Amino acid sequence: MVVVLSGCGEPEIPDYREGYVSPTERIIRQAAAEDAAQPAATVETDEGAAEPSPEVDRGPLPNENLLPVTKQVYTKFDKHEQTFESYEATVPERGSIVMVPIEGGEFLLGSPESEANRRVDEGPQRKVSVDSFWMSETEVTWALYRAFMENGDPRQKDGTLKTVAPGDPLAKIVSQPTPPYTPMHFDMGGGDYADEYPAIGMTQHAASKFCEWLSAQTGEYYRLPTAAEWEYAARAGTTTAYFFGDDPADLGDYAWFTDNSDFEYQPVKQKKPNPWGLYDVHGNVAEWVLDHYTEDGYSEITDGANNPWQQATERYPREVRGGHWDQDPEDLRSAARMASDPDWKVQDPQIPKSIWYHTDALWLGFRIVRPVRIPSLEDVHRYWNTGPGEAM
Repeated sequence: MVVVLSGCGEPEIPDYREGYVSPTERIIRQAAAEDAAQPAATVETDEGAAEPSPEVDRGPLPNENLLPVTKQVYTKFDKHEQTFESYEATVPERGSIVMVPIEGGEFLLGSPESEANRRVDEGPQRKVSVDSFWMSETEVTWALYRAFMENGDPRQKDGTLKTVAPGDPLAKIVSQPTPPYTPMHFDMGGGDYADEYPAIGMTQHAASKFCEWLSAQTGEYYRLPTAAEWEYAARAGTTTAYFFGDDPADLGDYAWFTDNSDFEYQPVKQKKPNPWGLYDVHGNVAEWVLDHYTEDGYSEITDGANNPWQQATERYPREVRGGHWDQDPEDLRSAARMASDPDWKVQDPQIPKSIWYHTDALWLGFRIVRPVRIPSLEDVHRYWNTGPGEAM
């Protein structure tokens, strides 16, 4: 059963006629009844046998009433074993993005106290491990993101369709942005949504919903990386300040930043990649991760943790990585962290502010991951629905 509701934001305006049930509520009730009759979600093990996916108890599910639409996307996933090699994730007539295999392993999250320009929020260092995943070799570009952003459908502020027609495809029903009030390229990159430029100015919530939208069309599970996954992939086995060493004098070969960007973002894949084939992990646009930002760094994480994730519940602050085209070299280090801020929406004239756009973050983008092992239905839902969060 397909459910209209997906995402977060302002609720529908209720109709107080006696006995009235909205079309959305009828769909949710019908889907809930069908869900109750279904067996528990399973995943395929490496041996090919189905078993429940392990999950960590993270408390109540966010936006649990939206679980039916997550389930519809979840049932599309191909759970068979796939060769662990690079491939292209493609949306027909829209574009594609190359996904690079990242073999899981153990590493030191954060920076040592001896690292130049280190900040307190980069420690204490923790030895953690992450499971294998694919990561996009570049940030998501306008070639893919524009189709999601400019979806052309009348939508509520929370991104749900105003009218649902029988047979509407699932990728259309997934919550998507309302139109921006200003061009989100901000007249950079030639003043257009050029395919080769990274998409910018979206909220973490919008980035997560893009992942759900992409998953609905490909049958493959995509999400934002956790901070641990991002740093593990960015370091690519190194322990230096940057993946190429400690000397910022070499940064220009690998990154766009304040000294060479000409005061705007640049096309992806113009600089040298890191040892694992990822481009622009330092600079160009900063990148969303799934975690909430904490001033005390990794004090909440224990040594030996597997796949650590500091889950966000409030809208601010959330974590951004990699640095961007208007920052100095020390802000582009592998361990450097940035906290999201309400000031990133100053130009937004709406009250309340949009849950889809950061109109003052002209340097903010994201890349995506695809875990080798598909988690449980509940965890998939949680990863896609951490936003927009309580507006505290």
